[in-house]
Order: sequence, then C-alpha cells, then structure tokens
Amino acid sequence: MHKLLTITFLSALCCAAAENTLSPAARGLAREIYKEMIESKSGFTTGATTPIAESVAARLKAAGFPAADIYVGGAIPKKANVVVRYHGTGARKPILLLAHIDVVEALREDWSFDPFVFLEKDGYFYGRGTSDDKAQAAVWVANLILMKQEGFKPDRDLIVALTADEEGGGPYNGVDWLLKNHRELIEAEFCLNEGGRGQLVNGKRVSNEIGVGEKIYSNFRLEARNKGGHSARPVRDNAIYHLAGGLYRLSTFDFPLQLNDVTKAFFAQMAKIETGERSARLTRVSRGDEAAMNELGATSPAMNAMMRTTCVATQLEGGHAPNALPQLAAANVNCRILPQDNVENVLATLKRVVADDQVAITIKLNEGASPVSPLRPDVMKAVERVGDTMWPGVITLPTMAVGGSDGRYLRVAGIPTYGVQGFFIDRDDVRAHGRDERMLMQSYYEGQKFLYELVKTLSSSSRN
Repeated sequence: MHKLLTITFLSALCCAAAENTLSPAARGLAREIYKEMIESKSGFTTGATTPIAESVAARLKAAGFPAADIYVGGAIPKKANVVVRYHGTGARKPILLLAHIDVVEALREDWSFDPFVFLEKDGYFYGRGTSDDKAQAAVWVANLILMKQEGFKPDRDLIVALTADEEGGGPYNGVDWLLKNHRELIEAEFCLNEGGRGQLVNGKRVSNEIGVGEKIYSNFRLEARNKGGHSARPVRDNAIYHLAGGLYRLSTFDFPLQLNDVTKAFFAQMAKIETGERSARLTRVSRGDEAAMNELGATSPAMNAMMRTTCVATQLEGGHAPNALPQLAAANVNCRILPQDNVENVLATLKRVVADDQVAITIKLNEGASPVSPLRPDVMKAVERVGDTMWPGVITLPTMAVGGSDGRYLRVAGIPTYGVQGFFIDRDDVRAHGRDERMLMQSYYEGQKFLYELVKTLSSSSRN
C-alpha cells in the first residue's frame, strides 16, 4: 500500500508539472551530463575534480565555445576547476553561475547500492552528489549549451564556474583559489549558487528558497593538561574530569536569541505557509517575541539554529594508557556563528561558560566574516516572477543557511551571492551528505527550466 501511495504521488507530481520542463532534447542533455558527473568520483580526499572539469571543457568546445573562453586549472593537478564565459552585449556587468563538483565521501557498505553509479528508481535519481551539488553543475552546463544553440544574446556575460573542494575547503578550495589567482575570470555583479532549495511538505510545494547569507564556521580546541600519574593512586585533579565538566556546562548553555533582517523576513514568510497557532507563533517570532522564539527553538533544531549561534562538541581525544592518569584531554567544539556575531565574542563566551582555568580554549579554525548579501530587488523579483509562473502560490522565501557554502568567499570579496536552485526536496528527507542521496527526477527537470528562465530574465533587459 505504501509503495502504491508513493507511485500515485510521483505520478501526480509529474503530470501536474509536465509543462514546467524544457524540451526532451534539453532534458536529455541535462541527464547525460548529470550521469557523467555522478559517476566521476570526486570525493574530497579520495577523488579528483579534474576529470569532470576536463570533460565539461571538451563538451563546451564541441558545442562551439571558443577555447579562449574556457579555463581549466586549480591549486593542484587533481583539483581543477572549469570556468567558461558566454559573451553578451556588455550592457551590464556579468552574472556568475557557480556550482561545486566535489562531493562528500561515500562508502559502498554504507549505501543500499553503489553511490557512484547513477541509478534511476521509483521516480528518483540516486547517487552521491545528486542533490549536493552536481545537479546544479550539470544544469548550468546544459542550459549554457542550449542558449548557445538557440542563439540567445544576453545583455551581459554569463560565467559558469564549476569548482573544487567546497566540501573540504582548505588550500585547494576552487573559489578561494580563483579569487586569489584569476579573479578576472569570475568577476561579476552578483552570483547565483547553491544554498536555496524548494521545500516539499507531504508532497506539496510550499516554498522556494533564496539564500542570502550563512553562518560563520569556526572550530575551537578545548584542552586540559596535567602531570598525570598511576591509575592506582587517583586524584581529583584529572584532565578528563576538567574537560568533561566544561563540556557538560557547555551542553546546558544556549547562546542569546538574535534575529537579523534575513531571518525576520524568513519567519514572516513562513507564517504565510503555516496555519493556526503555528502561523501565529511564527509571526510573533518574526517580531522578536522571545517566548515564541524559545518555544519554536525547543521543537525544531533547524529553526533554533537560525535564531542563535550554536556550539557543539564533535571530537574527543585523551589519555595515553589504560592504567595511567591522563596527561591530556581535548575536544573539538564546532561553532556556527550568526553573521552579526563574531569569533572573538564566541571565544570569550566559551571561556565564561566552561569556567575552568585548567581548560585552555583556543581558536583552531576561523573562516572569517560571513556578510549577508543585500535583498536586491532585481534578483528577488526575478526569482518570484519565474517561481510564480511555474508554481503559482508557492512563496519565495529568503533564508540564511545554518551550514556553509562557497558563497562566503564571494560575499567577503564583494560579490553578492544568492543561493537559488528551484530543485524541490522533501523537507523531512534531506539526504545531502548522507546515505542514499537522491533527487526527484521531476524536480531535477523543473529546476533546469527554472534556472534557464531565471538566468534569461536576469540577462535580458526586455524581460525586466
């Protein structure tokens, strides 16, 4: 019965939205590129992005893009990026169309099937990277080829950049490397990137997100040391106990509730989606009602993370022998910091909360500021206009990601970045980074058309 209901839902979804896709040939091209990308292993530690970058470059050259307009290169040979420029009239500054082609690692034994084989089953595409982020990467390439075949002449250059090491960051991150070494290739008025998906609730499209900001990513090291000794003669001054006490105090602490312009708008729009008491509560949240904010945060970790800085212990180490008192106990604490907050303030708060001078706290990783992109009227109106045409009644929802993306590097560099995709995913079944990652076939093809129409709207004065 459950399988029958699933098939019925998928059939209804496909039939209702059949007009929301491009031609069979355009869909076929997007699927072909998608499959090729999924089946190319590009994990952060075990794979390489270079084969994908080189394959995309070859495909673009075959489609008529001059070699001079295509760049392949990166920090090291196996971490290549590919950048292509589609020339417009130059009446306006370029748009950067960004996606990353590396993926989170995936082990065969953890999955129901091979994560690096493109599988079509029960109305879904399965495989590592199907939702994060090879769907958007494949669509950017397919749509750019389609526009060239059509002879489309944008009023600004369109730059597609498919980059390495978004998932792992570090010295090989493609966006960071391009900004430092070849900024002229990706210089743009603004960027469209991952970070905003469509939300399905009980099979119904309820919102199409546009990400305009994200939290600051930082790691802190908590470390307790002492002289140790023989475990047969224990003392209370134990490094593990000092660390454990501090971590326990951290586990019971909440950072202050704070809203910004983005999260206020997010909760106000969410109130329009919900009904009854939940709608009323979200309205109160959008107005800064602390009681309502605490009620919402207590029932939803995701909503709680949008309203406050969060810190959580993620790794432990300590002790050197089973029969010795520990000389070291340490933990990594990962913090996701609101854009209006800062790392130094969080460090001071951690020291106050841990409240033990035997536990040293240092900043292990500080990725720096994460400014919010302005809610540009041209971008917001274009997203709303295309969305309303394809999915009447579905609200465009500005949001702040609680995770991270390459958008942070661009925003810091002065290039406003907007996370928008048009791929609808079940709000309660997000599998990115997890087991059996998948994408609804219909959502993939609808997202292709959405991004096709959005880019044309933003690069055609006649459509504005």
